[in-house]
Amino acid sequence: MTDRQFQPETLAIHAGQIPDRETGARALPIYQTTSFVFDSADHAADLFNLATFGNVYSRLSNPTVAALEERVAALEGGRAAVASASGMAAEAMALMTLLQQGDHVVAAGALYGGTVTMLAVSLAKFGITTTFVDATKPEAFAAAMQPNTRAVFAESLGNPSLAVLDIAAVADVAHAHGVPLVIDNTVPSPFLCNPIALGADIVVHSATKYLAGHGTTLGGVIVESGRFPWDNGKFPGMTEPSAGYHGVKFYETFGDFGFSMRARMETLRVYGSTLSPMSAWQILQGVETLPLRMERHCANALAVAQHLRSHPRVGWVNYPGLDDHPQHALVQRQMRSIGGRPGASGLLSFGVQGGLTAGVKFIESAQFMSHLANIGDTRTLMIHPASTTHRQLSDEQQLAAGVPPDMVRLSVGLEHIDDILWDIDQALAATAGA
Repeated sequence: MTDRQFQPETLAIHAGQIPDRETGARALPIYQTTSFVFDSADHAADLFNLATFGNVYSRLSNPTVAALEERVAALEGGRAAVASASGMAAEAMALMTLLQQGDHVVAAGALYGGTVTMLAVSLAKFGITTTFVDATKPEAFAAAMQPNTRAVFAESLGNPSLAVLDIAAVADVAHAHGVPLVIDNTVPSPFLCNPIALGADIVVHSATKYLAGHGTTLGGVIVESGRFPWDNGKFPGMTEPSAGYHGVKFYETFGDFGFSMRARMETLRVYGSTLSPMSAWQILQGVETLPLRMERHCANALAVAQHLRSHPRVGWVNYPGLDDHPQHALVQRQMRSIGGRPGASGLLSFGVQGGLTAGVKFIESAQFMSHLANIGDTRTLMIHPASTTHRQLSDEQQLAAGVPPDMVRLSVGLEHIDDILWDIDQALAATAGA
């Protein structure tokens, strides 16, 4: 392969795959198999000893899944990637590979509700504690660091708060304390934002969202930068002989992709949150059009935000792509430019005049906008987060996550902008008597 640094539009189509040598097939085959034949007894032993690379069982690796892993890693500018069955599975795999009993996490408060629950409830059952801080204040992350902190976790663009993380500043905080910065980059996608280039060490995605792009397939991916010094004395699981896999020392053996190998051979192997070959293939179909889709998502979302800002039935609008957004300058620094403006993704939120009752009326009055719990679809989607995606959180936790009771979240799709605005206007008109 050439040493050329290809553009994202090219990587989204070609990275991780060459035409099939046996058949000449240009499109990626679906390797729908559970297991793979060994060349010999020695070959089998070498595979299990991690002395050579190859496929053993599709819970661990599969050629179709590997193509997705390599493509997302290329788009993120990372060293290696591991796919999983969902975005939450990717987050769990990354954190379970990093953490052990007694460890502490500093996390942004403005997170997806399921992530908050995992950190505050699920991991707490295993003796792992989390301190949540204001995502917009790097100094808050610094103030929350403890001697047993082993990871900093945040979203590049909060879902649904749309809080913009100063990735470079928070990376400096994490690295000053010898711990990795883990970034959920789902909302902007790797086309709009590359956290690794800004200092992040591990990036996670819900591939269900913009990567797949069509609301058909669940999946997740973790990507490692290959730059974090795992031998700094704080991560014995990376440097000491593995009790879970033949005594291998992952960082010593695999170097700059040691974290990915440990995530695959310890965490994925044991917990089994594997992405199926068919799902990987479906996600790859979405990734091929990611750059085109994100350009349209951003353009439509900006037009919707500008329209809502002047609408008499709307109390407030939150979209980082607006010039007067308090974090607009940060978005300009961190996000790819789309049509001369920062690409702020297709996600926005607003408050309907009349509060919760009016918000419900708006949702029920929409014609083609879909009321469901997802983002990143070709279709325009809407939801009331306080009563759905963040319902399990307390009122205090909801506000910390950037979810006021009157919030309506829109994931603006690829329909013609005139039609989107028509549906919004007629639904808002229906709220007048609510």
